Amino acid sequence: MQATHEYHKLLQYILDNGKKKTDRTGTGTTSIFDYKIKFDMSQGFPLITTKRLHLRSIIHELLWFLKGSTNTKYLKENGVTIWDEWAKDGELGPIYGKQWVSWTKKKMYLSTDGSHEKIYDEADQTVVNQIACAIDALKNNPDSRRIMVSAWNVGEIDQMALPPCHWAFELYTEELTHNERCKLAGGTAEPKYEAIREMQSKTLDERNIPKRRLHLKWHQRSVDTFLGLPFNIASYALLLHMFAQQTNMVPGQLVGDLTNVHIYDNHMEYVKKQLDRPYYKYNAPTLSLNGHDTDGKEYFPKGIFHYEYDDFDIQNYECFPNWKNVPIAI
Repeated sequence: MQATHEYHKLLQYILDNGKKKTDRTGTGTTSIFDYKIKFDMSQGFPLITTKRLHLRSIIHELLWFLKGSTNTKYLKENGVTIWDEWAKDGELGPIYGKQWVSWTKKKMYLSTDGSHEKIYDEADQTVVNQIACAIDALKNNPDSRRIMVSAWNVGEIDQMALPPCHWAFELYTEELTHNERCKLAGGTAEPKYEAIREMQSKTLDERNIPKRRLHLKWHQRSVDTFLGLPFNIASYALLLHMFAQQTNMVPGQLVGDLTNVHIYDNHMEYVKKQLDRPYYKYNAPTLSLNGHDTDGKEYFPKGIFHYEYDDFDIQNYECFPNWKNVPIAI
């Protein structure tokens, strides 16, 4: 319920305070500048319940990003068509996946003539896997203020079929209290004596009980609030859970930092119908995420790039039906 309530508040805020603006598609929008939307993962998985979301599209798109793919072949093979309108012969250019896992970095040298001028070699390039770098930082330097992933590669924007709307995300961790760790392990009471606390801490460590909570904030320059935002919320919530599982942390807050937040004119009738549906009717669903593979003999942890569709189990997702043939602004 929490996620749907927050989403409804945003829709109503745009209706009450938005300004008419023209846009690239020629459709027309009602728009606001700057909005923060927050979700607490302890209150359930943030799927909107006043219309049904297509989970297959959300999950497969995220897996597609993590594969580094920029061709729609994988999506089509899995019944996902959300990128078809922008693809040319299946190609989309260096969009999200390429930037997340294969950001191209030119080698830099200092000139040898004494000027120390920086020289970039066009032919000598390396690839940066930002997702892998984020995982490494979370494990080895979790208090770093530089754990972020960007899809906004200025040098390649003009090659993209659609510049990234959600253009970057950041990760932030905090230590759990001893009591919080005990609760995760099934206990409740804070020990009175330090010796008991030390014994408990040792047991918690042996049981691999998480020591930190992980938060994620994504930045989005352009927000299609009716069609796109519910997808973005669910996708980044999945990614937060994946990062948390990979680093043995507890999923915390998901925050959306939204800039041009708009409702397209041809979505207005659907928005008003959606707001008439009670946001409190259905409880939030839960996510069960499988983080292990097996070779038939034993189980071992699954890496961030090896999740599959069936690893995601959204439980108790009850919702109102969606509308058919809702127009997309291209």
